[in-house]
Amino acid sequence: MREIIRAAFVIGRRDFTAIIMSKAFIFFLIGPLFPVLVGVAAGSLGGQIAKEADKPVIGIAMDAGSTQKMVDTRKALAQQLGEGWFPEMKTLDPAASAGGTDQAAYLADKNNNLIAVVSGTLDKPVLTATAGKADQWDDEIALLAGYAASGQSTDLPKLDIKLVKKSAGNVKETRMLTGQAGQVLVFMLTMLLAGMVLSNLVEEKANKIIEILAASIPMESVFLGKLFAMLAMSFVGLIVWTSVGIGALSMLGANLPSLPTPAVGWVPFLILSTVYFALAYLMLGALFLGIGAMAATVREVQTLSMPVTMLQLINFFFASYTVTKFNEPIEKAAAIFPFSSPFAMIARAAQDETLWYHGVAIVGQIFFAILLLRLGVYMFKRNVMKSGSGGNDKEAVPKKLFGLIPMRG
Repeated sequence: MREIIRAAFVIGRRDFTAIIMSKAFIFFLIGPLFPVLVGVAAGSLGGQIAKEADKPVIGIAMDAGSTQKMVDTRKALAQQLGEGWFPEMKTLDPAASAGGTDQAAYLADKNNNLIAVVSGTLDKPVLTATAGKADQWDDEIALLAGYAASGQSTDLPKLDIKLVKKSAGNVKETRMLTGQAGQVLVFMLTMLLAGMVLSNLVEEKANKIIEILAASIPMESVFLGKLFAMLAMSFVGLIVWTSVGIGALSMLGANLPSLPTPAVGWVPFLILSTVYFALAYLMLGALFLGIGAMAATVREVQTLSMPVTMLQLINFFFASYTVTKFNEPIEKAAAIFPFSSPFAMIARAAQDETLWYHGVAIVGQIFFAILLLRLGVYMFKRNVMKSGSGGNDKEAVPKKLFGLIPMRG
């Protein structure tokens, strides 16, 4: 076992160094950032356009004094309650306060872009609008007219608020959101990064490098070293992407929605999510190594990996479905089944503070990853090395090589 681990460390260091020092790794790091930046820019632009397009504007067609009072009252109340509580106001010709015909003309004019017109007096305001807009804004207009007519201070009474620490139903519902967010993030990262194990093995099979390695060291070491090298490379990518994301958000000052605190706390939750990502990566990567052992070309890799990808997607949907079924048999089944266990246990960490469940789940996932790795090694020996006993005869290759060289003496 010590020799296998030492040989795996050599293979892992070789692959990790070769990947990190390559130019392709730089493009691997910056590649996922472009869609994110484009998505953020498009979302910000779309949000700004939607915000400006949906910004309601109401015309005020009263006498000059009443119009100014309405505008001042709206400004004072908006400072206390927020801009979203009241529509924007546009001053119109006071002559329109005499009747309703001119108000309708204001609404029909596309240059004004008004949703309603307020006319009349402060004591008897008249709101001209469509049925939907009148029902939406009648209370706000009445409030503004009432404050403007009274001439009193617009300071609102201060409420006596009594707070409670938590509500059982609300806490359960909000913690589900944290669990689902963790599931989605881990699944996306796993599917994005695990597929690179396939291409690495196929390339070395095509170059006959894998056969040289198999003749020198145990195949278990080759597979184990490659798997952990790709995992280490994935963590480098995660560190870089996280650092860039934190730096961009700190410079932009973006306000992200705050997720509810998970049941185990944020620090244990992040640690457990990282561990479950690593285990999900190792299990899927070991499965992909076994597929790579059976495939001879990139096309065969794509054909064989597609069913595995679809099955993993089904496992993710299964784990996501059980988030709302906490402690029910179906949720426990998702936590036990190896391929859905990492995602189900992330949701459990968000909803339940018990930690020993995670210890059992992590041990089980480790053993299953080892089983998949051994199965991949067996498939490689059977399909590539054509050996049922191991394909690791260290003397076989030297004998063949020496047999081609005429020996003297």
